[in-house]
Amino acid sequence: MLFDFHGTLAQVEDPVTWVVAAALACGRELDRGKATVLADRLVTAGRAGGPLPHRVPPHLAEHWADRDLYAHSHRAAYTGLASTVATDVEGLADALYERLTHPDGWLPYADTESTLRTLHEAGIKVAVVSNIGFDIRPLFDTWGLSSLIDAYALSYEIGRTKPDPAIFLRACGMLGADPERTLMVGDTPADAGAVAAGCAALVLPAAEPGRPNGLGATLALVGCAV
Repeated sequence: MLFDFHGTLAQVEDPVTWVVAAALACGRELDRGKATVLADRLVTAGRAGGPLPHRVPPHLAEHWADRDLYAHSHRAAYTGLASTVATDVEGLADALYERLTHPDGWLPYADTESTLRTLHEAGIKVAVVSNIGFDIRPLFDTWGLSSLIDAYALSYEIGRTKPDPAIFLRACGMLGADPERTLMVGDTPADAGAVAAGCAALVLPAAEPGRPNGLGATLALVGCAV
């Protein structure tokens, strides 16, 4: 069984918390009003895990195109976008990015652990398939979920991004699974690209951070008791 990461198993923290925490890491305490205004501007500029930026400056175009293929481009793209927002907090762009790569910057969905544990106990192997430019394994380690994941097919390590069938086929290979007997669960049309690799696909709308994400529906599809 294959799962997307962002929007399927976990969600980024709310933008204001993100900005307040990053500013504190820079030695600045922001009041909620200022943090809210700044968060709105940063999300509009382009936040990993958020909506696509309204505009990507020409000098960041190459890094933006390669953000899920190379770790250095992922960092350069998102720190560069954050740097387009005027702020008096020195070092904020880098601190915002560091927060993104830290477990505290994400919230697993309320039904993530129970779903993964049920699959694990049923002997069903699980891989996480993600378009991402940094290693998410430490997040799963911190959340106590790493023992429930058998493999990670991360775009920046594989050199392919969803919806390319190659990344799904690689994930199936990591599990020793037949694509025609494998279900991919995600939240975007890119995840449905697994169909071209021979897999079945279930696309669930992403829920708000910390809430159930409807993952229990996957259990019935693979024959596990709910």
